Amino acid sequence: MPRALLASFANRLAIPDLRWVPDEGLTFTRLRIELLSGLTVALALVPEAVAFAFVAGVHPLVGLYAAFLVGLITALIGGRPGMISGATGALAVVMVALVAQHGVEYLFATVVLMGIMQIIAGAMHWGRFIRLVPHPVMLGFVNGLAIVIFLAQMGQFKVPGTMENTGHGMSGGEWLSGMQLYTMLGLVALTMAVIWVMPRITRIIPAPLAGIVVVAALVIGIGLDVPRVGDLASIEGGLPSFHIPMVPLTWETFEIILPYALILAAIGLIESLLTLNLVGEITGKRGGASQECIAQGTANVVTGFFGGMGGCAMIGQSMINVKSGGRTRIAGIAAALFLLLFILVGSSMIEQIPLAALVGVMFMVVIGTFAWNSLNILRKVPLTDAFVIVLVTVVTVMEDLAVAVVVGVIVSALAYAWNNAKRIHVVKRESETEEGAQVYEIQGPLFFGSSEGFIELFDVPNDPEIVIIDFAASRVVDQSALQAIENIAGKYEAAGKRVMLRHLSRDCHKLLNKAGHLMVDSDDDPDYELAVDYSVRTGILGGH
Repeated sequence: MPRALLASFANRLAIPDLRWVPDEGLTFTRLRIELLSGLTVALALVPEAVAFAFVAGVHPLVGLYAAFLVGLITALIGGRPGMISGATGALAVVMVALVAQHGVEYLFATVVLMGIMQIIAGAMHWGRFIRLVPHPVMLGFVNGLAIVIFLAQMGQFKVPGTMENTGHGMSGGEWLSGMQLYTMLGLVALTMAVIWVMPRITRIIPAPLAGIVVVAALVIGIGLDVPRVGDLASIEGGLPSFHIPMVPLTWETFEIILPYALILAAIGLIESLLTLNLVGEITGKRGGASQECIAQGTANVVTGFFGGMGGCAMIGQSMINVKSGGRTRIAGIAAALFLLLFILVGSSMIEQIPLAALVGVMFMVVIGTFAWNSLNILRKVPLTDAFVIVLVTVVTVMEDLAVAVVVGVIVSALAYAWNNAKRIHVVKRESETEEGAQVYEIQGPLFFGSSEGFIELFDVPNDPEIVIIDFAASRVVDQSALQAIENIAGKYEAAGKRVMLRHLSRDCHKLLNKAGHLMVDSDDDPDYELAVDYSVRTGILGGH
């Protein structure tokens, strides 16, 4: 299909950037970068998927199948080329209680329902609400997630086989000590050094892949006794097979899985859409939020029917992909297919990779993900913004991403409302057109937060018989503002005085008329004295 025709088709469907070939064309160099980037991501996905499967209390293959299916489908139809999706810890910690109480079949059914909800969210274009997330929340998000990724690696410094699944994830375990710990730390440091030095030598091989290969060759060649991928669990398996969740099709089942599905859908979309924005900032290209919602939902529906635990975007692996040069859908597709090959035919080789190499890669991801500049701007930005950055970071680490983002947005919104509420004030002057009239020039937005302050601006007992309220420098926003106008008009009416409104915008006219507050709808200067009489007659504002 010609490129122009494909672009036209994608635009009509509102599907952004569904291209396998970049603008400059698919050269051998670009293909090599995408494939090697995909291989690097696949290697980093293995221990993550296995670890998150343990956290959720399911078999490692359930996590690996999720990483393959979710990764493949979102790479094909997702809203942002370069993003990597798979099984994540944010979802696993929610799943563990469901699996412990009702079993893995209920998890599969929940993942299907979760996917349906995400598809609905995409079809309704709810993904656009991610624009309401303020920048301080984004900074707190990346900082908190960097800390979470760092803390998640601590489990690799425990002796394999000593941790137990308590029904609330993997816990306990003996820490490495002595020479084994020093060897592990040395290999982690070596991996990080290779990743740091490699771009200065050559960019033919992605730096994270070079770090893994060098350390793996050293460990296998010398025969060092250090934890390896195979110590976590065997990743050998077959192709995922179609499987309808074996749960009773009853209302009781729906009541069990609905709360979990809602939480998982929300967490998955929030993490995916924030990752979408972050990757877009790094690559300089916009992504499609609604399309990403649909892609995540489709991936989870399919995964639920093929024995996977579901998933969402993974910021750590996405950063590995972007830093390795992955810019198209080819890298994400390659990562998923490489992961499947590891499961089918390469398990014995992949299980020999030392965990230290993968930990080193993730530590470099942590360094690259954390917004270090936020430490400097904390002293320069408004106190509220600094508080939001710290708050979201802490809540992300202590609770989860979804709660942190919601808390951050609420605090930011309240701070914004409070600041705007303080902006309402008045300039008094005598009218130039109405003899003896007092003019109140309202300045600042009139909404629920400033409505009380608006009423306090007026001196009803001492004002003349005619009062003009001029909104040229203000804006009537909501029902609370309309109520405030009615309240002040009622006070003047009770005092036997006349109120006139000036310079209301057309949408304000519509709000007032729709509420039944104005008898006359003029393009300019509606007379408000009829509004009070009409309100009293109709009982709209009973009490005046």
